Amino acid sequence: MPPLSPFSPDAVVTVLRAAGCVFAEDEAELLLAAARTPDELAMMVDRRVAGLPLEHVLGWAHFHDLRIAVEPGVFVPRRRTEFLVDQALAQAPDAAVVVDLCCGSGAVGAALAAALGRVELHAADIDLAAVRCARRNVAPYSGQVHAGDLFEALPDGLRGRVGILAANVPYVPSGEVGFLPAEAREHEPLVALDGGPDGLDVLRRVAGEAPDWLAPGGCLLVETSERQSPAAVDAFTRAGLTTRLAVSDELYAHVVVGVRPERGA
Repeated sequence: MPPLSPFSPDAVVTVLRAAGCVFAEDEAELLLAAARTPDELAMMVDRRVAGLPLEHVLGWAHFHDLRIAVEPGVFVPRRRTEFLVDQALAQAPDAAVVVDLCCGSGAVGAALAAALGRVELHAADIDLAAVRCARRNVAPYSGQVHAGDLFEALPDGLRGRVGILAANVPYVPSGEVGFLPAEAREHEPLVALDGGPDGLDVLRRVAGEAPDWLAPGGCLLVETSERQSPAAVDAFTRAGLTTRLAVSDELYAHVVVGVRPERGA
């Protein structure tokens, strides 16, 4: 490796590009800004070259204008998931109770709380590393993070009160996990990626139970793929939710939005 220092961006770019980093210049800028010493810079570059996700090397990810702490072994929030946040805010701009299910780092819950202001925020994940990480990210919003399997993790007092239920469920079909980029396949938890044989096992469970937790007029939002979206919409509709599919061509994002009908509707 060429000698590295805080003043040698060209050397860092060269090493990253040789390792196959597509956005070597952008990554080099971030690493140079984060490193406090030449030795720390060399260590960070080594970790990135070895295949660790950039966000794990830096210790944070940029998400919806926030800097989200991301620890090793925790799912990295994707930029396309910002579209789910935007759809939630558009659907329920006055939500008072927010739940971030399958929360990972807690990025979605933190982004919603930051935009909505004073809300009651709850997040949950089955992965304990994610729970620890999410607690860091939702603490500024007085959020609570619960460990457990989907709704089993949530306080029973939330039933019928949730205005926004965001669930960034795993949706990669089991047989396709092996085709994911190495950064995800080797450094993110399988439970955050594998959605079962057709990728929709967890989505169906969430859709089926969500009406019991949503307030009248409350909404459930789940990210899925273009190929899976018809089946995902069907699962929401079968659960009794008024359903639509929101699509962002720019982000290649597909979000299913389901609303619990108002009483008497």
